Amino acid sequence: MSADWHYLPITELAVRIRRREVSPTTVVQVQLDRIAALDGALHSYALVLADAAMAQAETAEADIAADRYRGPLHGVPIAIKDLCWTDGVPTAAGMAIHRDFRPDRDATVVHRLKHAGAVLLGKLQLTEGAYSDHHPSVTAPVNPWHADYWPGISSSGAGVATAAGLCHGAIASDTGGSIRWPAAANGVTGLKPTWGRVSRHGVFALAPSLDHVGTMARSAADAGLLLRAIAGADTEDPTALHDPVPDDLGAVATNLNGVRIGIDPEWNGDGVDPDVQAVVFAAGEVLRTLGATFVEVRVPDALRAGSGLTDDWAANCAVEAAVAHAATYPARRDEYGPVLAAVIESGRALSGMDYQRILLRRAELRGRMVALLQTVDLLLTPVHPYAPLSLAAVRTLGEQPALIAGLQRYTCPFNLTGHPTITLPGGLSQQGLPIGIQLVAPHLGEAMLVRAGTAFQGATDWHRQHPVN
Repeated sequence: MSADWHYLPITELAVRIRRREVSPTTVVQVQLDRIAALDGALHSYALVLADAAMAQAETAEADIAADRYRGPLHGVPIAIKDLCWTDGVPTAAGMAIHRDFRPDRDATVVHRLKHAGAVLLGKLQLTEGAYSDHHPSVTAPVNPWHADYWPGISSSGAGVATAAGLCHGAIASDTGGSIRWPAAANGVTGLKPTWGRVSRHGVFALAPSLDHVGTMARSAADAGLLLRAIAGADTEDPTALHDPVPDDLGAVATNLNGVRIGIDPEWNGDGVDPDVQAVVFAAGEVLRTLGATFVEVRVPDALRAGSGLTDDWAANCAVEAAVAHAATYPARRDEYGPVLAAVIESGRALSGMDYQRILLRRAELRGRMVALLQTVDLLLTPVHPYAPLSLAAVRTLGEQPALIAGLQRYTCPFNLTGHPTITLPGGLSQQGLPIGIQLVAPHLGEAMLVRAGTAFQGATDWHRQHPVN
């Protein structure tokens, strides 16, 4: 195998495993050695499950040798955001109060990964309760491209581990941008599916009606393969959608003939850093050469600067977080970090009438976005308006409402509406750091997102670039 096999997409690694050109035990042992060598500086893992991973790899190897091959995840090393229950394994959700919690069953997504034969390397670090800041007792993950730059939140561990070659893909979650920001910051692909496409059973809640469980990987095809394994109806989660999951998630796509892509030049350009604008424009040109037709659209006024949309998202999230934490807050208030505690307090203080107004505005936004996405197949946007952010710029992020509002401009609307999105590496800043693009699809449009992402990545190599380590 090549020296940088850690960066092989799952689609390529799976072929080698199935042909028995490389064994799952070899793949996993070298992966564990790499984690031991690098993660002491990167802090992407909350917990490495070395013994369990090797045992799973040995089982996978025996099954494949006996012609019991389960599919393209069989024997592939995957990691899980430490928000997902794992039977008998500490699952802390980035919180001090849960550091000793050992669930007695797997989250549905974990169960389904195991059923697919994936090897679970460990649990990935995240912000406290999956909000915007780490608990003071937690060491934050480090961006492998440059230690002085932001790795994203809250699925930063997933982004860092995938980018640094410490896993071949990851399960993550997104309530307001938490798959998309780390994917963009670390130069990987992030797939946030339609709300309800993936069961939330056994996944610690931040704000249930905004929480999306999704995937991170090095390619759109890989992200689709992971989603295919974990998506679908679940009797344990009545909000999980019963719509069939397409079989072609992860399939090869070479063109976008007949695909209509919407773009709002004003929304995409207003206050957006020139490096980001250049990356989005260049991505649009690539998509056009692949056969896509561009349609100028106007996003709903609620998405424009000064509309108050991000305030609505924050209040909606705060109320739901207060409910989600009712068993431990305020009873164990002193064990919470300051940012998550402040969010819960604001949710507890919001009046019922004010909350209802937010819900009505949210319903209107959803309706308008559904209507817009009936006129196009995809919407192309930035992930956020900023060039890669330094740690100095985002320090005490929870105390910088203007910065947060900017970060959320292109992300939180699609948590409020539940639409699926894919984040793709689209270029580099002048400092040589990754910049992502975002595509948004109609509800249940994950197959279109994966098709567009795979075609784009077939024509570019941004997703194959990685940090030097």
